[in-house]
Amino acid sequence: WLIFSCFSSLPCEVFTKQLDAHPPQQHHGHWAQICSGNPTNRIRGCDRYGCGNFGADRHSGKGKHVGVDVICSDGATVYAPFSGQLSGPIRFFHNGNAIDDGMQLMFPDPASSPPLPGYCVKLVCIHPIRYHGQIRRGERLGKMLPMQQVYPGIISHIHVENCDHSDPTHLLTPDVPPLPQQDGRWAAVCSGNPTNEIRGCDKYGCGYYGAPRRNGKGKHRAVDVICADGATVYAPFSGQLSGPIKFFHNGNAIDDGVQIRGPEFCVKLLCIHPIRYSGQISKGQVLGRMLPMQRVFPGITSHIHVENCDHSDPTSNLERGKGQ
Repeated sequence: WLIFSCFSSLPCEVFTKQLDAHPPQQHHGHWAQICSGNPTNRIRGCDRYGCGNFGADRHSGKGKHVGVDVICSDGATVYAPFSGQLSGPIRFFHNGNAIDDGMQLMFPDPASSPPLPGYCVKLVCIHPIRYHGQIRRGERLGKMLPMQQVYPGIISHIHVENCDHSDPTHLLTPDVPPLPQQDGRWAAVCSGNPTNEIRGCDKYGCGYYGAPRRNGKGKHRAVDVICADGATVYAPFSGQLSGPIKFFHNGNAIDDGVQIRGPEFCVKLLCIHPIRYSGQISKGQVLGRMLPMQRVFPGITSHIHVENCDHSDPTSNLERGKGQ
């Protein structure tokens, strides 16, 4: 970090000039950790109050979530995701409840000349240490408010909303450089399942490769990796995205997916909603979220359908760390 001082009689000219010359996105491909205890900015899944991903249904299906809910325990320390200018307070609920506080962080100043690209975000359900002035990336911003007092049983979280209502998910996800894949093992595909555990058998069938399908007249040419509805999904390896992939072709709640093609592997991941259908992605980066499989197949072991493009068996690539 550059070391500098600001005086009450002098604006932070050094700070401003350095940031104008070197915007934060040139130093970092993603934002810093926002909440203590959540180093990867893990996003809230689904609970009885709804889901935390961008675009999730709100207001009985009549609206969409225009932010992302970053998991954060009540009372936890909150940090600035990037360097910039504070303003606030932000009252999200407008009712003075225990979590009706927050602030806006912007870089650069919109009045800068010439105008520069940057970030503007609202962080809600936190109490900042101050509402004005400059702050640097990673500095303490405030603390998480007592969300359990207002919504008992919810997954406590910070509401992170871009000022232009665009999706901040890719900025919240740490960049993971392409890793050597000589051992053939893929990264964890679903949060909560670090070893890529495969679905066993339930009333709908079995999840292993080659399991009977269509009343014994066909075979399962894929593997079902266990994944809770609404959970975060990660890229198993680095590659190029393409899609969408429609498996059921009927528009049901889980009829979505994406393909990843890398130098060594090509796979289709189905029953997920990706954050995008094209472009590059790195091993371990957030790919999207698990769709609500229980809505379509009540009682099934919810899972991601993982299918190699050539219909070969992906099991050995999914087995992470077994026997070690």
